[in-house]
Amino acid sequence: LNQCGAAAARIDSAQSRQERTLVYDRMEAGSLKLLYLSPERMFSNGFMDFIKKRTISFIAVDEAHCVSMWGHDFRPEYRQLGQLKQALPGVSLHAYTATATEQVRGDIAKQLKLEDPAILVGSFDRPNLIYKTERADNIIKQVCAILDRHPNESGVIYCIRRADVDEACSELSQRGYSVLPYHAGMDDESRKRNQDAFIQEKVNAIIATVAFGMGIDKSNVRYVIHTGMPKSLEHYQQESGRAGRDGLEAECCLFFSGADYGVWKSILRGTKGQARQAADQKLNDMYDYCTGVVCRHRALLRYFGQDLDKPNCAACDVCLDGLELAKDPLIIAQKILSCIVRLEQRFGADYTALVLTGSRDQRILSNGHDQLTTYNLLSEFDKRTVREWIEQLTSQGFLQKTGDYNVLTVTEAGWRIIRGKEAPRLLQPARKPAKVSKTARASWEGVDRDLFEILRDLRRSLAEQNHVPAFVVFSDAALRDMARRMPVTLEEFGEIHGVGESKIQMYGDEFTAVIQDYCEDSGIDLQTRKFSSTSLGEAPAKSSASSKPINTAKEQAYRLFAEGCSLEHAAASVDRKISTVYGYLFDYIIENKIIDSDPWVEPAIRDRIIDAAQQTAADKLKPIYEFLNGEVPYEVIRITLACLANKN
Repeated sequence: LNQCGAAAARIDSAQSRQERTLVYDRMEAGSLKLLYLSPERMFSNGFMDFIKKRTISFIAVDEAHCVSMWGHDFRPEYRQLGQLKQALPGVSLHAYTATATEQVRGDIAKQLKLEDPAILVGSFDRPNLIYKTERADNIIKQVCAILDRHPNESGVIYCIRRADVDEACSELSQRGYSVLPYHAGMDDESRKRNQDAFIQEKVNAIIATVAFGMGIDKSNVRYVIHTGMPKSLEHYQQESGRAGRDGLEAECCLFFSGADYGVWKSILRGTKGQARQAADQKLNDMYDYCTGVVCRHRALLRYFGQDLDKPNCAACDVCLDGLELAKDPLIIAQKILSCIVRLEQRFGADYTALVLTGSRDQRILSNGHDQLTTYNLLSEFDKRTVREWIEQLTSQGFLQKTGDYNVLTVTEAGWRIIRGKEAPRLLQPARKPAKVSKTARASWEGVDRDLFEILRDLRRSLAEQNHVPAFVVFSDAALRDMARRMPVTLEEFGEIHGVGESKIQMYGDEFTAVIQDYCEDSGIDLQTRKFSSTSLGEAPAKSSASSKPINTAKEQAYRLFAEGCSLEHAAASVDRKISTVYGYLFDYIIENKIIDSDPWVEPAIRDRIIDAAQQTAADKLKPIYEFLNGEVPYEVIRITLACLANKN
């Protein structure tokens, strides 16, 4: 928000006392528009008394599902927020969450003491996410296949247990992948260091337990991998939803096994009463999703009380034919359902699968179920395959589970299958590659991949200079739009997706200069290029005479800088805009660890910049720029601070 020019601040334990005091001063002065803090902070150290004396117009409760005991991340501290309506009468109180069922929404309103609230429910669908679900089988190999599809792109890999995180991180690091761990067993400093490395794109992927991610809004996460089944669909919706927040395509792969179900059952053993019942039901719903054959987007929407408004999502393994239909699904289903009837609808899925595959389990022999006509009917398949088919029939409504032991019973739709009047859809693990999502294909149309990578490097460099995450500078969507439309003027740059006045002022000259250099070096004719009409699927054509060496101008500028030439002389000599040469100079200072800015910055201006940096105690350019009343260009500030950093 600060990068976009908004007057926002936060109060949290990571700040120094001086930083928190500065925030309080801004609140006193009325210059602050947005303040972020935790529920715990709201009710500690007399903060509520302080806030009552201020003019507050609006309160927003984020992650509001934490208010409800029926939510998937209940936190008792959130319950205290119900005091706000009484403490701050007349102040508008809103609650927001991306993962709340109807029951949770009602409980949120009740606990926050909202009177006749307007409840607005948007779509739970994330159409740009490509969901894939697969049985775990050599999990490291499966994860590597996804990492290889996303080289140098950001991703999150979730594991159920801390030990799984450490093991996967060690294995993937040994194989040369850029990964770091994150879990509650690490010390705070190590966790923060790894999280910062991920946000700043110094590492490609974080391997983590669910402890990672709350509050992380990194927009360019291109894949989320679950190496085990989450414990609820709310968790999966939230964790997979950390991908593709820039609106571009992202891959969400979930690898599961029956053992995951047992692990979660063990973890939940200490939960009692209604909370345990709710947790068990959520776990069952999650397992049904994993083993189901319904469109993944549709299944998630139905869980949250909505439905897909089209027959095919074109963005999941089911709809993209990533799964293979079983042969003779009607006959297979009739055998399974008939067995359940012969078992008098008194047993669960595991036991039924054992009977169908001809198991010599002592329970089956003792019960005499080896004498049933349905015994051994599916012996050509292993128990896991039959068990999965049972789950698929359940997810399609032909079977239902009842009681504490999930006893299988045949529904009315299931009886229609037995009579041959309806056929199910049974799938086997995929043996053919999935089709490419239309969303993924369209988002890259017309994008010059080489220019995109150059712009990514520039974004990373600027992010490091400004001490902000790379995606805060520009999203991947913005970079792709730049690499597609190739703006070379500030007016054109302002038409790019995600570019506002603040971003034009801070970054416009540097990005347009790099794009112009790329076009010239690549033989793209800037005179005939039609920026406004360049649309999705079109890209400026490169000349066949594209043989001009890249970075020749930069190398020549480096030689001139070494001789102490001014910016103006260097720009004229290499025939580049002054803004472009400022970029060359910054790189020269960093690479050669230059400590003296005198050849390019007047001593008086240098001293003003250093004094402003000390006065503001800022590690970003904008506060210094504003302290100097906008009289010193960003480029001059950046060069001066780079020399000072080298000196220190």
